[in-house]
Amino acid sequence: MTFSAGVLGAVFLTGLLGGVHCMGMCGGIVAALSGTGGSSRVGLQLGYNLGRITSYTAAGAVAGFAGSLGLLLDGALPVQLALYILANLVLIALGLYLAGVSHVATALERLGTGLWRRIQPVAAKLLPADTLPKAVALGLLWGWIPCGLVYGILVTAVLSGDPLTGAATMAAFGAGTLPNLLLAGIAWRKLRGLTRARPVRVASGALVLGFGLYGLAHAASLGEHIRGGVLCIG
Repeated sequence: MTFSAGVLGAVFLTGLLGGVHCMGMCGGIVAALSGTGGSSRVGLQLGYNLGRITSYTAAGAVAGFAGSLGLLLDGALPVQLALYILANLVLIALGLYLAGVSHVATALERLGTGLWRRIQPVAAKLLPADTLPKAVALGLLWGWIPCGLVYGILVTAVLSGDPLTGAATMAAFGAGTLPNLLLAGIAWRKLRGLTRARPVRVASGALVLGFGLYGLAHAASLGEHIRGGVLCIG
């Protein structure tokens, strides 16, 4: 199953509008990388984010592969319909979280705490990440930090039922998070104040929630799209 450009665009915007959460999860690291002098800090920022998005993309490929196994079962249409509805419910929940109404992302993050306990000591050894290889390696490890937004989009990657599409889904999300984190490394204090503003949070949450509601409204036509080999909600 392939995703339309509209789906990938929605995922990108989710990453972009989730700047408040991303700043909380990774802002400290990018601020620390900004402490280096001269133009080298730009290279360190890019290296860190390259590693982080690479990890997201790899996770998306794994999720898409897992989804493909589920679609090998007899009667794949009900499975795909269930995953489709779940993916949009997750978007609605994430929209409520971004608007400050729900704590669903925090709850989802508990799922990855066991894995992060194993990775965190290794990541700590890379600090200070004052060289490009160390910054890339830190990004590769930091991409596995428990993050409710990442886990929510991974559900969409599972829905794709294809490793390449799953990887593209998570790469689009990672690209969406990039502007916030790059700006955080340059103007951390100013951007932090902007992304914490309630009107920005409410508007971001409402838009992401709207993606989920729009998807649910089109759930009835999912069977036709699946039989045509394309999932299109845009």
